[in-house]
Amino acid sequence: MKSEAIAEEVLQDSFVKIWEKIDMYDESKGRLYTWILNLTRNLALDKLRSKDFKKQNKTDDISSFVSIKDSTDINPEFIGVKEVLNLLSPEQKQLIDLMYFKGYSQSEIAEEFGIPLGTIKTRVRAAMTKLRGLF
Repeated sequence: MKSEAIAEEVLQDSFVKIWEKIDMYDESKGRLYTWILNLTRNLALDKLRSKDFKKQNKTDDISSFVSIKDSTDINPEFIGVKEVLNLLSPEQKQLIDLMYFKGYSQSEIAEEFGIPLGTIKTRVRAAMTKLRGLF
């Protein structure tokens, strides 16, 4: 939903609420204009804070914000990643390869090799720390 459509919806809701609640207006508390302005402002804020609005923004089409590149076009050998990975121990290199190039999760690696998940996490953290130290 575009912002213009949301604004139209809030405006419509405002007119309906003004129509329904006009008897609640007390001129001793302020001008009619101020009462209408505050009522409309509160409806707009309620809309912005609503779960539906937040959920909708999370699921908006991202095509206008990012360009999606096919991952099959990426060859890590041409950007120097393989050379950097050779600086890791064979154990660390295998974990990074499985996770980042073959798509395994840490849980899947632990299950496949019969190694405790905590050990896998520790080894991956050590490998990432070592890689960060190289740059």
